[in-house]
Parts: sequence; structure tokens; C-alpha cells
Amino acid sequence: MTDKRPLLRAIFDAAVAAAHPDVILSAHLPAPPKGRIICLAAGKGAAAMAAAAEAHYLDTLKLDPVRLTGIATTRHGHGVPTRRIRVVEAGHPVPDEAGLKGADDSLKLAAEATADDLLLVLISGGGSANWTAPVAGITFQQKQQLNRALLRSGAVIGEINTVRKHLSRIKGGRLARAGQKAEIVSLAISDVPHDDPAVIASGPTVPDTTTLADARAIIAKFNLAIDDAVRAALSDEANESVKPDDAAFARARFELIARPRESLDAAIKVASDAGYEIIDLGADLEGEAREIAADHAKLALKAKADGKKLAILSGGELTVTVTGNGRGGPNQEYALALADAFKDTTGIVALAGDTDGADGGAGSASDPAGAVIDARTFEAMRAQKLDAKATLANNDATTFFTATGDLLQTGPTLTNVNDVRVILVD
Repeated sequence: MTDKRPLLRAIFDAAVAAAHPDVILSAHLPAPPKGRIICLAAGKGAAAMAAAAEAHYLDTLKLDPVRLTGIATTRHGHGVPTRRIRVVEAGHPVPDEAGLKGADDSLKLAAEATADDLLLVLISGGGSANWTAPVAGITFQQKQQLNRALLRSGAVIGEINTVRKHLSRIKGGRLARAGQKAEIVSLAISDVPHDDPAVIASGPTVPDTTTLADARAIIAKFNLAIDDAVRAALSDEANESVKPDDAAFARARFELIARPRESLDAAIKVASDAGYEIIDLGADLEGEAREIAADHAKLALKAKADGKKLAILSGGELTVTVTGNGRGGPNQEYALALADAFKDTTGIVALAGDTDGADGGAGSASDPAGAVIDARTFEAMRAQKLDAKATLANNDATTFFTATGDLLQTGPTLTNVNDVRVILVD
């Protein structure tokens, strides 16, 4: 069979390119104010968004550089050169001390904004971990421990961010409250299913309708062991998030500038142009990675039996309930489940990757984005006697795909519009 890996990668790359800050940001940037532009950015695309904003204001509009300042807090390895906006590289998915300082400095800069200033907030996926500012009574270490537990629990991103918002001094509308003297314009690249502004980076500049009671219910739902200090903080009304009627939003505007749906559409076009009939499963899928993979495998196997040339595409953000002690992420786990389902079949290939370039991992810029499977994968499985089911049970997809040579390595893409999964049936 013809090597389909170049096509799989072209499909994935099209989704990423459709959401890159260099392509999408400038058209949405507001006019300069009377005073300063204070740019505060967070997430995996933060530095790239900051650099694109600098190019627009300093080069295109010839703004006096002294009128532009700010801080961009991004994931380690995702920094790019900037001129006026300071870049801070911080931990993700588990926060670190750099993110703590980046959040504190951002809050201080927001509080300095005047009525003549523009507070330009550039948000992308990963901002929740990059901006960490624990509420009073919670230590940074306690926040890290809770974050790890949430990530391993199988909770979806909306649930994780509900808890985060009620233990933070910057999330859940609090950044808007800090900078409310200024005009606030937030431009966001969505990395969450259904594009809820209050979930993207835990909504630092938008109203939040979730409550402390909701956060406590999520802790109970996943039976998470938490410190007494965390339990007390989740019962303290002072830690309630900022609600829609708050004065913090009187001069605040929020705009989505890139959505997973648009990136999935770009991916679909490449597959369609290559002659494939399309099954579009949507850009908002959630659920356990291996269970979603099983459903998608059934669709692919039926198409194969029916003699169809078919591409099955989906977006969204899957989860993994970690019970083993291996390494991996939801895209690798999805691909591993597909490898087990397709190992005795020819003519089916697949790719699953996170558009930010990192799927799980230890927070390194060299973490894999996901994995690819095809006939070479199955040959390696047979030659090395690799057991996909046993590896899946240990949540050890990275080790499996390292052995087969099928990890998807993209490096930081400098954007984040969730996952892209594609199965090609020939």
C-alpha cells in the first residue's frame, strides 16, 4: 500500500496552520488607546501571540515602543523572541515557580492600568497551568498536588478548571477585576470543547457561573484526597469566582479568534481533496480515550468491509483515567487502542495528535504530540512481540510507540486548538 504518512501529517499540519497566531491575530487587534497597551498573555501560544501583537503595533502601526509593555507566560520551550513584552517560560501541565511569578507579575501590571490604558489579554490553551496564583491559605505545593490528582482522575477539562478557578487569584474573572480601570480586550484561541470562554485558561477575564459548591462536588465525584487547607478554601465564600453582574466587566470585551472547528475543517479539506469520503465526528469530542478509539475502530472496520475509501476525523479533548505507571497521553492512548483493533487488518492507517505539539509527557518541549499507526506499526508489533492490550492496561503508550518508532514529534507549534484525530480507510 502507498505510504499514507505524508498525507496524515499534511492533514494534521493543516489544522495547526489554520490557528497560528501569525496568521489569525492581527485582524482582531484593537486600535491603540490614549495611554499604554498592557499586553498580558498566557498559554502555549502566548509568546507567539505577543510577538504577533508587537509586529502589528510597532511595525504596521508605528506605535511608540514606550507605549507597549507586558508579560507573556508560556510553556517551557514555547518562547519566541520579543521586543517589549517579557516572555516567561513556565510549567505545564503541572505549574511551577516560574508560572507563580508570571501570574503575580501579571496581576500587578493589570492593577497599574489606568482608564486611558488598554489591557490586551491574549489567551491560549495551557493558560490555566501557566498562570498559577493560589488563594490565601493554599501553598503552591498543595496546588501542584491537587493539579496532578485532577489530571490523573479522568475529569474533563471543564471540571478541572472549575476547581482551579475557585483556588486562584487570577482565574475565574479575577484578572478582569484587577485591571478593571482600563478597557479590557481579550482575544482567545480555544482549546476546549464547545469553546466556552469561562473554560479557556479558566476564564481570567470573563464571568464565571460555576460555584464553590460545584468545585466541591467535583472533588467528591472523583474521590480526590485533598488537604484540609484546600477543603477549607473551597468552603470560603471569599474564594467565589467573579459573577456576570460584577463591575469588573463594565469595559471588558472577549473575542474568540480561532476555534477547533475551523482547524478540523481545514484538516477535512485536505482529506477530501485526496479523494476520501468524509465522516466528520465533530470538534468537541470528550470521553475516555480508549473507549472513543473502540467506537471509531468499529466505524473504520465497517467501512473497510464495505469497500469504502473513507476518512474519519474528529477533534475535542479526550481523557485518560490513569491506573498504571507508564507514560503517555490521550492521543497516544487512543492510537494504541486503534493499533490493537487494527493489527490484523490491512489498508487502515491513523494519526492522533495534540495541535500544541505535546500529548501528555513531562512538560518538555521534546514531548511527543501523539502517534501514527500503519502497516509498519503492526510489523514492529509482531517482530518485537509487543502486546498492545497489556501496554494499554499500564497506560504506557509512549514506551510502546518508542519501540515501534511511531511517535508523532512536531515540537512546539505555538498554538493550541485541541486534538486532531484521523483514520484513513483504503
